Amino acid sequence: MEHVLVVDPDGTPVGSATRARMRAEGLWHACAVIVVRSRDGERLFVHRRTDTKDVYPGLYDPTCGGVVAADETPDECAVRELAEELGVTEPPKFLFKTPFVDGTIRYIAHVYEVRCDGPFTLQPEEVASGEWVDVAEVRAKAECPEWPVVPDGRALIREWFSWA
Repeated sequence: MEHVLVVDPDGTPVGSATRARMRAEGLWHACAVIVVRSRDGERLFVHRRTDTKDVYPGLYDPTCGGVVAADETPDECAVRELAEELGVTEPPKFLFKTPFVDGTIRYIAHVYEVRCDGPFTLQPEEVASGEWVDVAEVRAKAECPEWPVVPDGRALIREWFSWA
């Protein structure tokens, strides 16, 4: 059973729980979220989640990342998730942390950026497809309520634009 890092609403670690318990009880947890930007800064990598994901299946996401395991730091999680989901081994740069709440999904996002042009090796269990999208287009799509994007990806990319 996978154990994840449980935090308080300020992001302070308070213990661990199984992923199933975290989801069932809506426990606060920590996530690493990475914006993948081309080296020239003009494009962002956007992917579509597989239809089998437990949260927000089949939607687009302008970030990659995941839940911090009980035995790792957010920095370690960011490196692991980049390697697992996209095959990227370049270290991401930490930018900021912020809370995200959507019903019983409650976490502290540790947001990173990595500049990389690929090539990417997509993890078939989590990433159905992916493509480069111009930064301006992602900004416009993030404001469009019809774009079928994960709610946290929309919120976090909007905040990332204030940092970029």
